[in-house]
Amino acid sequence: MGQDPAAAITRRDLLRTGAAALALGSAGAAGASPAPKLGSGATILFQGDSITDAGRNRDAEGDANRYDALGHGYPMLLAHALLRDYAAQDLRIYNRGISGNRVPSLAERWQKDCIDLQPEVLSILVGVNDIWHKLNGDYDGTVADYEEGFGALLARTRRALPDVTMVVCEPFALRTGAVGDHWFPEMDERRAAAKRVADAAGATWVPFQSVFDKAIAKGTSPAYWAGDGVHPSMAGHALMAKAWRHASGL
Repeated sequence: MGQDPAAAITRRDLLRTGAAALALGSAGAAGASPAPKLGSGATILFQGDSITDAGRNRDAEGDANRYDALGHGYPMLLAHALLRDYAAQDLRIYNRGISGNRVPSLAERWQKDCIDLQPEVLSILVGVNDIWHKLNGDYDGTVADYEEGFGALLARTRRALPDVTMVVCEPFALRTGAVGDHWFPEMDERRAAAKRVADAAGATWVPFQSVFDKAIAKGTSPAYWAGDGVHPSMAGHALMAKAWRHASGL
C-alpha cells in the first residue's frame, strides 16, 4: 500500500471540515466502552499502516501533539478533539503509522515505536497490507500467520505494558477502486482473525467495516468514503474518528 491518495487531503481541507470532524461525539455515548482513566501527561499512540500514517512528517515524530507529525487523517482529527476535551490532562499524542506496514513490519519496530513510548492508550489498525501485498504477489502470509503474529504482538505489548488500554481497529475494505471480488472471502477471514486477537488481548474493538457498511447502506457510494476502497477520503477519516471515540469511550 503506497502513499495515501488523500495526499489530496491537506491540513487546510481537513480543518474546513471542523464542524463535522471536531464535533465528534463526547465520551459516554450509548454503547461506548467505559472511558479509560487518563492521568496527567498520559500518552496516546496511534499505530498502523498508511491509513494511520496519512502523510505525517516522520522527521517530527518525536514531538507530541504536533500538526505535521500527526498526519492528515483520523489520528489528527482525534488529537484535535481529545486535546480539546481533556485539556486538564496535558495529553501527549503520537502517530507512528508507516505506509506499507504489515504485522511483521510492526513487530520489527515495536520496541522503539511503541514500548519505549510507554503509552497509556495504544490504538492499532493493521491488516489490509497483509492481504493486499499477498494479492499482488509481494507477500505470502496466510490468515493464520496474520492471526498468530498479531496475537504475539499484543501479548508482547501486554507483558511490557500491563496497564495499557489497547484499542484494536478492524481492518476494512470497500468494494471499489482496487478492491474487487478477489479480495473475498479472505478479507472477511482476516477481519474475523483480528476480532479474535482483540478479544483474547482484552482490547477495545472499533468495528470500522460495519461502520462503513452502514454508511454505504444509507445511499452513499463506497468511493465517497475511500476512493480506492482502502484509503479514506476526508469524510472517511472523519467517520473513523467518530467511530473510534464511540468505541473507546474517550
